[in-house]
Amino acid sequence: MGNEFSVIRGGTVVSAEGERRADVLIQGERIVAVGEGLEAPAGAAVHDAGGAYVLPGGIDPHTHMELPFMGTVASEDFFSGTSAAAAGGTTMIIDFVIPAPKEPLLDAYMKWRGWAKKAAADYSFHVAVTWWDESVRRDMGTLCAEHGVNSFKHFMAYKGAIMCDDEVLVNSFTRARELGALCTVHAENGELVWRLQQEVYERGFRGPEGHPLSRPPEVEGEAANRAIRIAEVLGVPLYLVHTSCQDALEAVTRARLEGQQVFAEVLAQHLVIDDSVYRNPDWNTAAHYVMSPPFRPKEHQAALWRGLQAGMLQTTATDHCCFCTPQKQAGLEDFRKIPNGTGGVEDRMAILWHHGVRTGRLTPSEFVAATSTNAARIFNIHGKKGVLAAGADADVVIWDPAKTRVISARTHHQKIDFNIYEGMEVVGNPAKTFVRGRLAWDGASLHTEEGFGRHVDRPCFPRYYEAQRARNALGVPKPVERVLPVRKG
Repeated sequence: MGNEFSVIRGGTVVSAEGERRADVLIQGERIVAVGEGLEAPAGAAVHDAGGAYVLPGGIDPHTHMELPFMGTVASEDFFSGTSAAAAGGTTMIIDFVIPAPKEPLLDAYMKWRGWAKKAAADYSFHVAVTWWDESVRRDMGTLCAEHGVNSFKHFMAYKGAIMCDDEVLVNSFTRARELGALCTVHAENGELVWRLQQEVYERGFRGPEGHPLSRPPEVEGEAANRAIRIAEVLGVPLYLVHTSCQDALEAVTRARLEGQQVFAEVLAQHLVIDDSVYRNPDWNTAAHYVMSPPFRPKEHQAALWRGLQAGMLQTTATDHCCFCTPQKQAGLEDFRKIPNGTGGVEDRMAILWHHGVRTGRLTPSEFVAATSTNAARIFNIHGKKGVLAAGADADVVIWDPAKTRVISARTHHQKIDFNIYEGMEVVGNPAKTFVRGRLAWDGASLHTEEGFGRHVDRPCFPRYYEAQRARNALGVPKPVERVLPVRKG
């Protein structure tokens, strides 16, 4: 792309800390200055942001492009998925490498890196630990030291496939502590889910309505609390993905109020869609909402909004994992065989703006924090991503707060034949999206290039362990000491 200059003029620049009128000067792929009345070199491209907000590009910390899962492969690939993301104002994703049981972590990681070479926007990876032996321990160290991986995923659900039992959790969490890495968790009690699935099926619930019955909020709450307590005892930071219910939120809130290093994300769809979708008489429609954790009754939505407003939930994501109608129909006679996943990477930011900022639940700065900056901070890429400042990557969105769009599978750019927000009108959408300084979306058309996206290394973060060291220096007992008796004499 060279060192061409461009300038975004006349907008209101929004950060996680506040708003100000400013121009943004870009050279090549980086921001070189943010301020009022910036002078641009002759020939610089000028983008008018009058009446609009200028935001850091969104970061979706939870996607699954091209995921092999439940006997099929997610329909969205890294090029189509990152392109759709850019159309919605998201300029970076953090996807998941999920090794099969006994598959070496490094082998799986290199496979995903190969798939991602076609990405149109920047990406990084969490790596799942789905089994344990000495080779897993060794590969975790290599991934941290040589491949820019600083977070490891643990599925507490999906018994018989990728589920971690407590022994794997303890081994992996302990290794993460040694490396200064972050543990992430899919919190559902897999044993209970497996048991309830059999019972629900035997009671005659064979369609999509059986899915939420087999995964009630209590199974998520129990697993969230268990993961948090294990992390507390071992002294490791924890990140809970797709927090969907009040039960899990309460566990997160308790831990954070006690000073524990616990972070949690919420999916945009869990904030606005409730469990009534599973009772749709059209099987295909209902099946498209089958994801885990499932959609919840409305009272959980209200709790999640409060958690986001209060800072107990720090990030918003999509768990973008697309399966088209013929793929979903693998479970026509048995809800347990419906591939779990929904789309949404293109719509997350508009959903959060329309239902969050326009309703007064969130300020524009809180919106930026929840859609970009907090993820950059938690996953250790802040300064490069999640901020508009000199030296940062020029991932920039000109956000038109008055632009209206009706969400539909007929017009979206995601590679799926269904949209979970079908027919929803959202006010507030990207007018332009820049990925590392290059125009990727002009408000009507995509201009993405296959392979333009780059892998973003995320160094491990011993700073998350500094809090524990500070507690020790002050004489506060280590977590493990709370379960050991005091030796006398």
